[in-house]
Amino acid sequence: YMGINLGAFLGQLICPIVGDVKDAGGIRDIHAFKWGFLAAAIAMLLGTLVFYFLKNKYVVSPEGLPIGAKPNKDASNGEIEEQAKFSSKSIGIAAVLFVVLFFAFRYFLVSEIGFSNFEIGTLVKGIIYPIIYGAGISLAFLIMSSAESKVERERIWVIYIVSFFIIFFWAAFEQAGSSLTFIASNQTDRHFLFNWEMPASMVQIFNGLFVVILAVPFSLMWDKLRAKGKEPVSPMKQALGLALIALSYFIIAHNVKDLGNSGLLAIKWLVLLYFIQTMGELCLSPIGLSLVGKLAPKRFASLLYGVFFISNAAGYALAGSLGAIIPATGDKFEKAEKLGVNLQDVLDKKVTLTPEQVALFEKEQLPVEYTSFAGFEIHNLYEFFMVFVVLCGIAAIILAVLSPRLKKMMNGMT
Repeated sequence: YMGINLGAFLGQLICPIVGDVKDAGGIRDIHAFKWGFLAAAIAMLLGTLVFYFLKNKYVVSPEGLPIGAKPNKDASNGEIEEQAKFSSKSIGIAAVLFVVLFFAFRYFLVSEIGFSNFEIGTLVKGIIYPIIYGAGISLAFLIMSSAESKVERERIWVIYIVSFFIIFFWAAFEQAGSSLTFIASNQTDRHFLFNWEMPASMVQIFNGLFVVILAVPFSLMWDKLRAKGKEPVSPMKQALGLALIALSYFIIAHNVKDLGNSGLLAIKWLVLLYFIQTMGELCLSPIGLSLVGKLAPKRFASLLYGVFFISNAAGYALAGSLGAIIPATGDKFEKAEKLGVNLQDVLDKKVTLTPEQVALFEKEQLPVEYTSFAGFEIHNLYEFFMVFVVLCGIAAIILAVLSPRLKKMMNGMT
């Protein structure tokens, strides 16, 4: 986990340096982003080559055997080991369930069942998101239908319940690549060490850096608590992770409360946010992966890892939906002012735009009304960040309350 985030740190250091640049006039050169993508592509190619040529030398057990679970067929005696088996009835029901859920989520997300709108946003929300949500639920049903004992069913239910709560964590955490970077670009004073202005896309580098710094101390902390018999069970650790991410957004919410439409957030608050969120990540992400490995019946292990990662994907999808409700930031008000319009008056419905002004607003991608979440209008960044405080805070409390019951359902696993 530490190695992966070392790569994340290097990627978020190199790609912005070559891709997020400004011209002589101080305007971001959008065509330079291709060099950032090229740098990432080269690194991935090198990583693939290193793995391919060195895997048989280094990715082996002490006996020189390949690392990982044994294949279904034991080469020594030809016997079939533990293997997942699904009835034709269960597969059929899962397939029907997936189709029904796909169209249900499609209607909920884009308000249509058919395929009449082919805009990219509608395609993502109306096809990819329903596939993610529908696949996760139908696959969960299929696995549960083949559980053979009460202990298996209870352990699988623990994986499902924890996976559900993980959705809220990633929905908040993955704002790093969307709304938080947008705020870093448009309403943050990014002058850092020696008065150097950090590129907005580089601000999220602190997550990978803090993982590398904190991974060993966290591991030692869990070991010390385990030795004293005080280590929390995995669901409680994950509840702590959710609570930490709620805390990070609570702090940032109160620091943007008085910014107004033109104030700048000090970069130190984003650094603090990433520090707290990284602690939350270390309480949740590696713990969740370990939990699935402990609880999953061997024959379902890969499928249950699939359910776990689909919950991650669902969190990323929800992150996109929540990121879209970010209110107008300072750059939007400046654009509107250049057009001779007070954007605040437009949002407050104090003025009515002419058809020509409406066309200009669409061209400049300026909002004409407040965004909303669950029926509540989002008027400013404070209210936007409080959405994540409430979602993750409630999820943390519920998961913490459920943890004693989940511990029993784990049947001896921790």
